[in-house]
Amino acid sequence: MSRLVIGVHNSGFVAGFRARYLEVVGSIYIYNEHRGYTSLDRVLAAARRHCPDDTGFIAAGVKHRGDERKHYLMFKRWFELRGLMPLAVDTSYGHIDRFINRAFGCSIDQLDTDTIVTEPDLFEKLCRVILLTEERGLAQVEELLRNPAVLGDPVMHRIFRIVHEDEPSHFLPYRQWLEAQDRPTALWNERLADWTIHKILLLGKMPALFFNAGARRMEQWPDAGEAA
Repeated sequence: MSRLVIGVHNSGFVAGFRARYLEVVGSIYIYNEHRGYTSLDRVLAAARRHCPDDTGFIAAGVKHRGDERKHYLMFKRWFELRGLMPLAVDTSYGHIDRFINRAFGCSIDQLDTDTIVTEPDLFEKLCRVILLTEERGLAQVEELLRNPAVLGDPVMHRIFRIVHEDEPSHFLPYRQWLEAQDRPTALWNERLADWTIHKILLLGKMPALFFNAGARRMEQWPDAGEAA
């Protein structure tokens, strides 16, 4: 009888652990996908001015923006099906937020689009930051697709399969554009920044959120009030 009770308790613990893990992962992705598509509006504005004749590159950026919005809505639906709001996270959980800050010394919202358009080196740096961020995103999704908690949730697994299918089209256009300009696709200090940010998020921020029983939830969806 005691073995049965222990088994039930262990089963409940494992189920609770998995549910919390998926909730944390989903909350972080909700933030990053929303931050991604809203930030790409600024990137597209810069691209249309910097290389207006490169319609293929601009079209790839438009698709990228649309995919990020689609991914956001899929994670949003996952939470809605559970009757929950995501955990509230801020810019410290955003890979692109941290990367932009390291590369440009300011937040995404403070990026000077006019200067980036007129300075080729800055536009190239922006492309490299997006390229490395999206490559990192693909590697992370491949890890999640092997994660037992994700495999045990058919809806979440399906979401990450779709994200995985979309991800290459998010970084290849930036790599190809840089290569066409005979420019490096990454500098050593940018790769180091990408690796460092990933480790901070994976080993620091994510566990802190997981074990924070008092973490507050969003009071409204990030896209509340946005135009359709």
